[in-house]
Amino acid sequence: MIAVMDFGGQTCHLIARRIRELGVASKVVSYKAKIEKNKELEGIILSGGPSFVNLPDSPTIDKAVFSLGVPVLGICYGMQLMGKLLGGKVGRGKAKEFGIVKANLKPSILFSTVAGKQSVLMSHGDQVLKLPPGFINLGSSKDVPNVAMSKDNLFAVQFHPEVVHTPNGQQILKNFLFKICRAKPNFNQLKWLETQVQLIKERVNNGEVICGLSGGVDSATAAAIVYKAVGKQLKCVYVDTGLMREGETAEIKKYFGRSLRVVQAQKLFLAALKGVNDPEKKRKIIGKIFIDIFDQYAAGAKWLVQGTIYPDVIESAKKSDAAMTIKSHHNVGGLPEKMSLKLIEPLRDLYKDEVRVLAKKLGLPKTIIDRQPFPGPGLAIRIRGEVTRNRLKRLRQADKILQEEIKVNAWQTFCVYVPLKTTGIKGDGRSFDEMIAIRSLTSVDAMTADWTRLPYELLARVSARIVNEVKGINRVVYDITTKPPATMEWE
Repeated sequence: MIAVMDFGGQTCHLIARRIRELGVASKVVSYKAKIEKNKELEGIILSGGPSFVNLPDSPTIDKAVFSLGVPVLGICYGMQLMGKLLGGKVGRGKAKEFGIVKANLKPSILFSTVAGKQSVLMSHGDQVLKLPPGFINLGSSKDVPNVAMSKDNLFAVQFHPEVVHTPNGQQILKNFLFKICRAKPNFNQLKWLETQVQLIKERVNNGEVICGLSGGVDSATAAAIVYKAVGKQLKCVYVDTGLMREGETAEIKKYFGRSLRVVQAQKLFLAALKGVNDPEKKRKIIGKIFIDIFDQYAAGAKWLVQGTIYPDVIESAKKSDAAMTIKSHHNVGGLPEKMSLKLIEPLRDLYKDEVRVLAKKLGLPKTIIDRQPFPGPGLAIRIRGEVTRNRLKRLRQADKILQEEIKVNAWQTFCVYVPLKTTGIKGDGRSFDEMIAIRSLTSVDAMTADWTRLPYELLARVSARIVNEVKGINRVVYDITTKPPATMEWE
C-alpha cells in the first residue's frame, strides 16, 4: 500500500487514483496522521497544497517520516516541505509558474526512460532555492533551478506528475512505485465494486432508499450500484428545477420511464433564487431545496443516494482540513448541516472517467455513459448574476443553437449568459445588449481540462446564429482558459 499524505492539494486524490491505475493499492491520509512503518506500507507520497511552507500555521509533518526506511516522493508543496524540514532553503524565486512548462530532467531511477526535455504542469509560487544537505539536483526549468531532487530513497518534484498535462507523469509515478518502492500490484476495479455492494447491503439492511437521479452518468451509476445491493428497496426521484437545458426533462423521462418519480419544482427554485447574485449562495440555496424535496418525498426512506464524485468533494474542500474551497457543489458544500436522511455516496472517491468505466460494466446505456457533464445546479451557475426567466430563456436558446451546430467530440461544450452590456450595431442602428460566452473543454477526470480548438468556421456560424436569433444578445465570446487556473463552469 502507498500512503498519500494530503496537504490540501486539488489533485491529491488524483495521485491515489493514478496509483490505482497502475494496479497498486493506495490510501489518502491526513498530514496530521502518524505514519508508522509496517509490512503493508511500501511508499509515501507527499501531495501538493495551497499553503506556503514558511507560514507559521502551514501544514507540516514530523520529519521522522523521512527516516522510516520507506521511499518518499514529495510533489510540489511536498517537495518544498521536504526541502525545508531537511535543512534546505524554500522561498519565492524570480518567477512563479502556473501552467505547462518545459523542464530538463536528468537521468535517474525516477526519470528512467523520460529524462531530457519534458512538458510538465507547474502550479506554485514558492520553490526550493537551496537543496538540503546531501541532496542532488535532478532537473531544472527556465525559472526554477531545482525542479527535482533526491537523496537515497527520498525523491521530490516541483511539478505535478499526476495530471494529464504532464504527458510522461504516469511513467514517473510508475518508476517510483516499481523501481524505487518495489510495490506489488494488488488492486482491481471489479473487486472494488463487489466490496461496495456488500458494504451498502450491510449498511442499509432492510431500510428504504431514495436516490436523487439527475439523468447524468454519476447519479445513474450510483443508483445502479445501490440497486445491485438492495433491489426494489431503492426509489429514484428526478427534480425538474426549471434550470434545465432545452428538452432535458423529456429526454430523462424517456431514458428512465415509469421507474422514475418526477417532481415539478420550477417555481420553488426560481422564487428562492430571486435577487441572488453570489455563486456560493446560489449553490447553497439549490442544495438545501433539493434536500427539502427529498425529505418530502422520502416516504419512510432513511437513506439518500447521491452521485457525488471526487472532484465535487475536493473543490468543496470537504475532504481535507488543509484544502481551500473553490466552489461549493450543491451535493457537498451546498448541503444543510442537519439532515434527516443519511447519505450513500458509492462514487465519492472516484473520477468521471472511472465512473464511466463502471457504468459500462454495470450495463448502463451508451446514451447515459457518454452524456456531457451537466452541473446539479443547472443553468443557474451558467448565468452570471441573478437567475431570471428571461435570462434562462435566452441561455436555453443560445445553448440549443450551439448543440445543433457542434459536431466536435468534446468533453463538455456549453454557453454562459453574461449580463454585461456592450455596444453593437443591428440593422444600421445602435444596440446596447448583453453577451453569450462559449466554453468547450477536453478532459479525462474533470480535475484538469484544456479548451477545445473549435474550428473558426463553426464558431463563426454559431456566433452569427446566436446574435441573430436570440433577442437581447449582440456579442459572442469564446473562453480559451484551461483548468486550472479557471474551473469548468464560470460560477
